[in-house]
Amino acid sequence: MLVGYARTSTLEQVAGLEAQRYALRAVGCERLYEEQTSSVGVREALKAAMDYVREGDTLIVTKLDRLARSVRHLGEIVDALEAKKVGLRVLDLGLDTSNATGKLMLNVLGAVAQFEREMMLERQREGIAKAKAEGKYKGRKPKARSQALEVRTMLERGLKRKEVAEALGLSERSIYRALAAAR
Repeated sequence: MLVGYARTSTLEQVAGLEAQRYALRAVGCERLYEEQTSSVGVREALKAAMDYVREGDTLIVTKLDRLARSVRHLGEIVDALEAKKVGLRVLDLGLDTSNATGKLMLNVLGAVAQFEREMMLERQREGIAKAKAEGKYKGRKPKARSQALEVRTMLERGLKRKEVAEALGLSERSIYRALAAAR
């Protein structure tokens, strides 16, 4: 059985999820698991897909970065799939781990992808540092502190912290920060 897994990092990436869904169905995936969560977040659909696949199945993803967050994580996924005698295909790379060449290429490409990500993050940190030094980057504006008066007013009206958080689109922890800022 062909089992597909699709992931986007944010809820705004609807088109990306649709494109993955289309590609996975086009290659014949009979079952799809999909989620919208960051690669470092909890990935329930990936866990469900890994639990579902059986010997002889193939897990298919459109891109390597949709599956694993690092070479180490990729290795863990591949090891778990191999233990269950399940193959892995990565569509955009034409990669299939059912043979030795595919396994080798997966490891090489996984290492390159991790290197590329680390370089991107390094450039991002350098850009932020430069912008801060030039006074152009201030970070995001603290949302909870700007609503401190509103938080206090709602609490004084008898609303619970959880209700205030939901009404203002904040976390409960942010309510505590807003109260601390108001003092």
